[in-house]
Amino acid sequence: MDLLIWIDGNLVPKQDAKISVYDHGLLYGDGVFEGIRAYSGRVFEKKAHIQRLYDSARAIRLTIPYAQEELSQALDETLAANKMRDAYIRLVVTRGTGYLGISPVNCARPTVFIIADTIQMYPEEMYRHGMAIITASTIRNHPNSLSPKIKSLNYLNNILAKWEAVDAGVPEAVMLNHLGYVCECTGDNIFIVKGGDLITPAEEAGILVGVTRQVVINLAQAADIPVRQINLTRYDLYTADECFLTGTGAEIIAVTSIDKRPIGPGKVGPLTRQLAEAFHRKVREG
Repeated sequence: MDLLIWIDGNLVPKQDAKISVYDHGLLYGDGVFEGIRAYSGRVFEKKAHIQRLYDSARAIRLTIPYAQEELSQALDETLAANKMRDAYIRLVVTRGTGYLGISPVNCARPTVFIIADTIQMYPEEMYRHGMAIITASTIRNHPNSLSPKIKSLNYLNNILAKWEAVDAGVPEAVMLNHLGYVCECTGDNIFIVKGGDLITPAEEAGILVGVTRQVVINLAQAADIPVRQINLTRYDLYTADECFLTGTGAEIIAVTSIDKRPIGPGKVGPLTRQLAEAFHRKVREG
């Protein structure tokens, strides 16, 4: 069955789901989005994702032409129309169709579309054995340039860092901020384990505050695992007992080597496994 795409209130076949070449989301990356997962027919952390979308839109002075409840229903409608129970959902809001020229005032109405499809971020073997990553030379954008909390359509900064990972033959790269502190990876948040504590970069380091990141923090706190959100350096990564990444697409995946330095014993650690199992229980149970 051909996929159906929800676009501006209508479900249309994938091959007919088109936006204008004058859409400012395409011309200038002017828009916001969310990557969302559905498990067993339920949209996971739906409220948190929709709230972040509206917060991102408000931060760039983009008014979404639907109420939150309307978009919530549209997510369910798109899943049902495609008869999907487990899916990756991309919810996108662009500035809309305008004219050549950067000014957003010429865009009459934002474009909104929802794609429900499948995704596999990493091979299954990597989830069992962990993966190697590098530190990118490309740094995260300065937070006074564009807040990293805005999940915008402009990912060029992350893409350039991803190229560094590709060139190094690894799937991901750690990005530092302008002060040299660890931010996140190109598409995932990062955690380390040291002395039994779960540690992740603080929001002020310049991170996208991930929904899965917060779920993992909540799971750790529920299991009485000490959680710290602090500035981290590459040294902290290299000397960690364990390391893992979190993201909507990636879920939880262990890192066993950074810049050719083994993390701990160079295999998936016990706390990483514990939290991954707790996460999978949560998504199954709702």
